[in-house]
Amino acid sequence: MGNAHYGTRTFVRSDAFFADRITADGRDGWPVEAGRYRLVVSRACPWASRALVVRRLLGLEDALSLAVADPIQDDRSWRFTLDPGGRDPVLGIRYLSEAYDARAPDHPGGVSVPAIVDVPSGRLVTNDFQRITLDLATEWRSLHRAGAPELYPEPLREEIDDVMEGIYRDVNNGVYRAGFATEQSAYEEAYAALFRRLGQVSRRLADRRYLVGDHITEADVRLFTTLVRFDAVYHGHFKCNRSKLSEDPVLWAYARDLYQTPGFGDTVDFDHIKRHYYRVHSGINPTGIVPAGPDPSGWQSPHHREGLGGRPFGDTGTPPGPAPAGEGVAEPATATGMRSA
Repeated sequence: MGNAHYGTRTFVRSDAFFADRITADGRDGWPVEAGRYRLVVSRACPWASRALVVRRLLGLEDALSLAVADPIQDDRSWRFTLDPGGRDPVLGIRYLSEAYDARAPDHPGGVSVPAIVDVPSGRLVTNDFQRITLDLATEWRSLHRAGAPELYPEPLREEIDDVMEGIYRDVNNGVYRAGFATEQSAYEEAYAALFRRLGQVSRRLADRRYLVGDHITEADVRLFTTLVRFDAVYHGHFKCNRSKLSEDPVLWAYARDLYQTPGFGDTVDFDHIKRHYYRVHSGINPTGIVPAGPDPSGWQSPHHREGLGGRPFGDTGTPPGPAPAGEGVAEPATATGMRSA
């Protein structure tokens, strides 16, 4: 996940230390090139999940390969223990930190996902979670699938940026500010800002299907990755418990609409999400017990948002195809039990 540090009273998320960009003209020294780079994610992480969704929506699976880290970290952070022999089969490394060290052995930051690694050199290119998806939508255009949606359309960028800024501060990062607060006042400030913003977003979405314009944009991707985790981890684990997502008719329907859209729900792994938060955050959950609920079957219930108009992929866009072999996510367990680790 994104790097962070803790002040005397509140959680502060650090900027990405490696902010090089992969661009069409290669101006940072990293040109867009099919097959050259590998995207490293954790399915537990909301910031990495943005990249997973965008990669699927744009059809970049063949151009940008995928490495999925174990949701449980150790003292060297993200590790590839889900792969045979505990090594990423393309990069040949056991820990993502090896790619960071290949880039800068004395780098001061932590090891975060999402990260893009240059396969030939094994060096980290970027861990700029705020920029990666925007560049995938704009700089990687020549490699998009036919029918890919415009996730960051130029005429709407100012509005998208404005909407995303508030959502990032109060919702995406706000749940962390509440969950990791070390003083009551800091927690209450974050809690109040979170639910104030969720109320504003709910009112905005009451009569429109998507946050900006009439089809899915980057703003929807960024809100979704927090909403899909809300009842499973943020409501209880991070004490964001004024109400559940499923108790807000508008936001719950909106989130289900996106979840049922190809490219969204098929990237979500509730098992990875819950095991990471409840087992890694030992300061919040010292027993390491992972809750069996909530029952995820409600995510497939009818949402009835089609009546608001709009088309998920725009007037000329089409849904992405099925996830590539080996990238699918198993069906989530019901409330009667979780999938085994």
